[in-house]
Amino acid sequence: MLSETEQRAYRLLVRLGRAATADLVAHGAVLPEETEAVLESLRAKGLIGPGPVHHPLPPDVALGDALLRRQQDLQNAQQIVAGLSEEYRTHARRRDAEHLVSLVVGAGPLRQRLREMQNDARTEILWFCRANPLAMAGTDNAEEGSALARGVRYRAIYERDLLDRPGELESILESVAAGEEARTLPTLPVRLAIADRELAICPLVPDESRGVGEPTAALIRSSELLDALVALFESYWERATPLGAQGPPAVDTLLLSLVVAGMPDKSIATHLGVSKRTVQRRIDRLMDQAGVDSRTGLAYQAARRDWLQPRP
Repeated sequence: MLSETEQRAYRLLVRLGRAATADLVAHGAVLPEETEAVLESLRAKGLIGPGPVHHPLPPDVALGDALLRRQQDLQNAQQIVAGLSEEYRTHARRRDAEHLVSLVVGAGPLRQRLREMQNDARTEILWFCRANPLAMAGTDNAEEGSALARGVRYRAIYERDLLDRPGELESILESVAAGEEARTLPTLPVRLAIADRELAICPLVPDESRGVGEPTAALIRSSELLDALVALFESYWERATPLGAQGPPAVDTLLLSLVVAGMPDKSIATHLGVSKRTVQRRIDRLMDQAGVDSRTGLAYQAARRDWLQPRP
């Protein structure tokens, strides 16, 4: 509102009560060449009266209106800033929401994202593996081995029908031997892969629509939706049957897992490379060991005795 020179001149006038132009110069308040401009400015602001001898006027009267205008301008500016800030937050939330979910179209791009997700994983991969893989078969998943080697924990649930596909069970058991925790269930609700509980890949096209167009998947980042998918995985993990367990002799460990998973004797025999009759004899021996006379009782006793708990 007042320059330093104007403040010095006004304060001198207040101390002197009144002064001529020469007095202001003599007291060093203003320079001779700026005197007229300073006095004219003070007069225009209502701080000095007219005449060759200058006398000060009350500053609260002279500057009060200006202060009120400044205060009103400040309040208006604050309201504008508040409005702009709210608009920014609203659009930022919308942009963030749009970034939470993105789409991947095509088997090739989807397979590439699955590879990148595993390569970038730091602590954990959770996986729902349905029968008839959409973009990547277990036998093609070369990234899992290196991720396991650097300490990433893998937990995978496989649909039962997937175990009957050529080479799949052998591939799963190799992964289990490398450190994967594998379980099986008759069916799974969706295909799903989650990395570090920060990113999920979930195909959107139902099986009955496959062949109509390119497979499409959603990439879901940290959000309540991702939290719900993690909870879904954990609920299915709790009731899935482990593959590759401890308890009975090692030769019958896989047999027991497959029996409890509900695989038919013929499929078990094929996977174990033995006859169906040999499978039945081994199952009878396991039932004797468990003290039961039915496969249902065997499954119950295997769970009760922790025969199906993964190795520590």
